[in-house]
Amino acid sequence: MLRAVSIDAALRRQVEAWRDEDPDPRTRAELDALLAAEDQAELADRFSGMLAFGTAGLRGLLGAGPNRMNRAVVLRATAGLVAHVKESVANAEARGVVIGYDGRRMSAELARDVAEVVAAAGLSAHVFESVTPTPLVGFAVRRLGAAAGVVVTASHNPPDYNGYKVFWANGAQIVPPHDAAIAAKIEALGPLGEIPRRDYEESRRAGLVVALGAEVRAAYLASVRACAVHPEIPADLTVAYTAMHGVGASFVREALASRGVARLVEVAEQAEPDGGFPTVAFPNPEEPGAMDLVLALAERESADLVLANDPDADRLAVSVRHHGAYVPLSGNEIGCLLAHYLLEEGQAAPNRLVVASLVSSPMIVAIGRAHGAWAELTLTGHKWIQNRALELEAREGVRYVFGYEEALGYGVGTAVRDKDGISAAVAMVDMAAWCHSQGRTLIDELERAWRRYGMYLSDQVSVVLPGRDGAARIGEIMRAARRQAPASLGGCAVAAVQDFEAGVRRAADGQESALTFPPSDVVIFELDGGHRAMLRPSGTEPKVKFYFDVRIEVGEGEAIADARSRGRALLEGIVADFRRAFDVSR
Repeated sequence: MLRAVSIDAALRRQVEAWRDEDPDPRTRAELDALLAAEDQAELADRFSGMLAFGTAGLRGLLGAGPNRMNRAVVLRATAGLVAHVKESVANAEARGVVIGYDGRRMSAELARDVAEVVAAAGLSAHVFESVTPTPLVGFAVRRLGAAAGVVVTASHNPPDYNGYKVFWANGAQIVPPHDAAIAAKIEALGPLGEIPRRDYEESRRAGLVVALGAEVRAAYLASVRACAVHPEIPADLTVAYTAMHGVGASFVREALASRGVARLVEVAEQAEPDGGFPTVAFPNPEEPGAMDLVLALAERESADLVLANDPDADRLAVSVRHHGAYVPLSGNEIGCLLAHYLLEEGQAAPNRLVVASLVSSPMIVAIGRAHGAWAELTLTGHKWIQNRALELEAREGVRYVFGYEEALGYGVGTAVRDKDGISAAVAMVDMAAWCHSQGRTLIDELERAWRRYGMYLSDQVSVVLPGRDGAARIGEIMRAARRQAPASLGGCAVAAVQDFEAGVRRAADGQESALTFPPSDVVIFELDGGHRAMLRPSGTEPKVKFYFDVRIEVGEGEAIADARSRGRALLEGIVADFRRAFDVSR
């Protein structure tokens, strides 16, 4: 048997120093066990750096050490957040911080630690004392006029993860410069023992911890009900639903009941919060197999519509019964259907606005323009979508209607300035009821939209490249895309290259123009005919992601299946040429 490699002395001192400050006996014991086992590789990984404060906060594997999610890391993050909030938000002490958490392992304990640091800093901690959908936290920030919000959640990540998402005073997730400023405050902190904490129960008695509950929930659900465009049309539907072991069930149940859904059937095994996710390995509705139980239930109950939230209820997946079979809608199809419906059937007004992330289907731009609305694209994520919408509302007087990202994230209306799988569920049910009243399904409506705006088809390829070598390979791919664009893809000439890192659009004839986006590691190839290919590294995983979109006109009297076949052939040709050009495989 091979003897374990002895732990480097400097690493041992670093581990022991962290362990001695760690407030959690479980993670202290975890480090002691790794030291006793002389597990150099594992300890080196856990102490390779501090878990990065990035995409709206923190996310990582649960465990001991600075490169994991644990109490020590959350205490430091909260101290940094509070320091920045007190410097940046007027009257921050009185306005306070909203705090919520999901049903994952350690979520309740970590949220309690957040409250103790917030209270020790003299700020009110407005705390949801039971599990909470992420959108409710963003709603409460605006409802209460809070200085910030924190929700302890890892959204749809596997069971061994947790995270820490931050909302700013405007109710949207943080964007630069706030993320960098908070990270700098965290970096400047001294020893963990010097971070003030005030006992939770003592803080409650002093009025610094304030429990949130029925009033905020009722106000949120009232805002969700307002997302229905045609509440007068009976929702004579059977809806199958799963919360995927998350926190959305009671909210969706009440929201759909208020919309008058005739019959709601739920996956009982997945209805209650369970951070172990015993029936699904990866609780993301986009993952293969994740929807199996709800689809089986839909078959048994002859459901008209199938809905699924992810565990923190900020995403929504949809399948539709059409000619006796369940057809899953992609994130782009859901987003474009909602944009079409809300603009077509919603209240007419000047300067309406729809927004989508760059990686989402450009069909939303065609929909917006057809209705005389503003249509904007942003960098990936609702933090960019909502902050851009807020900026345009203030500067241009537009009225935000809807925003979406293709990863099943939808924002209907302005009550929540983030993605919200609960209000999106109400909007989808409302649209399905409207279609049903006219003898159509959502699939029929999608086909009508394709005939009106053009058929947009999309594909995505993700290549996992782990470790240091993988990161180097991802860098090579991105540099190659910037250095030498292919002349054509799928028989379509590359008309221009958009380099978001350099902030430049370079046309094939050599002309350059500036991009009006914040710098980002994204490259887009514009193709003749209105098609495109795009690549970017993942912000949270060791992946490089490629996105492809084509647009074709559906001929007068042409069958949708025939048009789709033409479009798919074009899309597959573009994907194949792209993979050859950059030497990548699926």
